[in-house]
Amino acid sequence: ASTGDLERALGGVMRLSELQEVRQAKVEAFRSRGIDPYPPRTHRGSTVHEAKARFGAIEPSLPESGEDDVETTVAGRLVSRRHQGKTVFAHVRDGSGELQLYLRRDDVGPDAFEDFLKLYDLGDFLQATGRLFRTRAGEVSLRVSNFAILSKALNAPPEKWHGLQDVETRYRQRYADLIANEEVRAVFETRSKIVSSIRRFLDARGFIEVETPTLQPLYGGAAARPFTTTHHALGQTFYLRIAVELYLKRLIVGGFERVYEICKDFRNEGMDRNHQPEFTMLEWYEAYSDYEQVMAMAEELIRQVAIDIYGEPRFTNNGIEINLSAPFARITLRDAIREATGIDYTAFPDQAGLLAAARAAGADVATDTVWPRIVDELLKQFVRPNLIQPTFLLDYPVELSPLAKRKPDDPTHVERFQLYIGGGEIANAFTELNDPLDQLSRFVEQQRDRDAGDEEAMPIDEDYVNALMYGMPPTGGIGIGIDRLTMLLTDQSNIRDVMLFPAMRALPAASQGGETTG
Repeated sequence: ASTGDLERALGGVMRLSELQEVRQAKVEAFRSRGIDPYPPRTHRGSTVHEAKARFGAIEPSLPESGEDDVETTVAGRLVSRRHQGKTVFAHVRDGSGELQLYLRRDDVGPDAFEDFLKLYDLGDFLQATGRLFRTRAGEVSLRVSNFAILSKALNAPPEKWHGLQDVETRYRQRYADLIANEEVRAVFETRSKIVSSIRRFLDARGFIEVETPTLQPLYGGAAARPFTTTHHALGQTFYLRIAVELYLKRLIVGGFERVYEICKDFRNEGMDRNHQPEFTMLEWYEAYSDYEQVMAMAEELIRQVAIDIYGEPRFTNNGIEINLSAPFARITLRDAIREATGIDYTAFPDQAGLLAAARAAGADVATDTVWPRIVDELLKQFVRPNLIQPTFLLDYPVELSPLAKRKPDDPTHVERFQLYIGGGEIANAFTELNDPLDQLSRFVEQQRDRDAGDEEAMPIDEDYVNALMYGMPPTGGIGIGIDRLTMLLTDQSNIRDVMLFPAMRALPAASQGGETTG
């Protein structure tokens, strides 16, 4: 089939570039010889890492030639090639590493040798069989006896990225980013290790992992604006969850004592270097616990995750060594804001008074901001950026925490903490409110804030109140942002750098598709 035939078959959906047409012609050249350029299977005998490890183990016992007497078959992407007369040096890369291929015309035959030069391109996947040896330069290599195409790449592999536009392309075409940048793959490998470490930690302490609804008839558990959708079969509005808190606490009511969920949450809000509309959270709830016990376990978890990743409870973030070995600092929110701004928010119980004080201190706060949001802005603008070493902020105003239990000695505040490390929020936790009528009154107060213009205030969840009426034991709960924890531990400054496929604004139709180059 010609390129024109192919494009007619595609119905004009995509148009091949000049480079893609050249590579597609090689696809047809393979087919004309009866070779499938996209075969259904390979016969890889070992990964690159396994092959190198085996050779290292047997090398001392090899004859003087230093060549393995058993053939090895590897497979991977062709990432480099250097032609020298009747010899080609190339490298293939699989998920475990790179291996040099040594192709000699006399070993593979003249036809195959010419095919390797003319029909194979960087980016192609291939399979190679041969015997391992070490070159004079000291590199373990495969003396190739035969090879085969596994997947012909129509796009050239991307070069190293640079500049703003290329950064945008990295996020849009993460597959190309992963091909080009080993350090990016390392970030996401670390992210997976972080999640595995968390699961091991919680499973070992008797927690069970559960799943709760992503589509919810009523959203709650956080202050956020939801994404809304229509369930046609049921004929009603549903919401993508903004948190799993209320469902997990329903399970505590039902008799489970230790539950956790690692899940995607969705919040219809602005995007910046710390926020994405789709993100990953860990939440756990433990019956017969409180925020002091949760605080101790959160500190232990964060420390253990760092040890699992780096071998010690220390790492570098933004050029600063973060030390998780010592007990984390603790300070009340009230004292932290007072030390940073001179404002004691309890002295300004009305919105107008606190707004004036905040602005006098230099805060950027909109006129219609409700009282609890002003407190939150004082925290964000003056306190949070300075919390580099791990610090627990304790005891928040009840107006800012509708799901937390009041402090027995101060009913204007609740038993809540947030954990900050590296200037960012890592966790948010409460002693959970289990008085159903107090909870209902908090929901009603939130409704007043909604009526006053706070789009993020929670709606009244009567079913959750009804669940609490069956009785919930004293409970401690926490939410930890997986994305932000990964940012912290991998020293990334933008949340999109720890998300494989972050949300992006759509490109104009003419800009979509096509090849990617650096």
